[in-house]
Amino acid sequence: MFKNAGAKLQKRARRLIRIVGARFARRQDGSAAVEFGLVVLPFLALMFAIIQTALVFFAQQALETVAADTARLVLTGQAQGSGYDLTTFTKNICKQFVVAMFSCPTGMYVDVKTYTSFSSINNALPLKSDGTLDSSSFGYQPGNPGDIVVVRLMYQWPLFVNLLGDAVANMASTNGTSNRLLVATAAFRNEPYTPTGP
Repeated sequence: MFKNAGAKLQKRARRLIRIVGARFARRQDGSAAVEFGLVVLPFLALMFAIIQTALVFFAQQALETVAADTARLVLTGQAQGSGYDLTTFTKNICKQFVVAMFSCPTGMYVDVKTYTSFSSINNALPLKSDGTLDSSSFGYQPGNPGDIVVVRLMYQWPLFVNLLGDAVANMASTNGTSNRLLVATAAFRNEPYTPTGP
């Protein structure tokens, strides 16, 4: 008698589990929430990566525009005639930036050098072997009429979303944040302006 009761109870339990399982499998009330939960993190990560990459390209373009504009001061002899030094030249650069995007002048690096020929210009990123910025050789030499001059503006742009690995970063990370060194370069021969001043 107890064997029959136990078998019947087991049968009912299995049947009940099958019914509850089938009902649970057919219900779709929470499917949208589950699907959203599965998709939201990759979607947000991708969106932040796209926004960050767009900001990097926008900042690079802004840096290129400012480099072209300020290089014109050296090209035409206005910087030399006004007696600009590195500090004055950097301040002039900072007037043209979007203040919310760039920490200028503290984060801006300026390098103005004269060369004997265009082929002797060094275009390599100024990085040390550990991937940090090497600013030891930076200076301000605007040159004289007819001199070949290279104006380089550099800015360390922080990258917060590292979804693409080191595809965007080109520097060593500092304080857990990857960085991209934005570099804008203008190479030219100074115009034959008439020097003024002492």
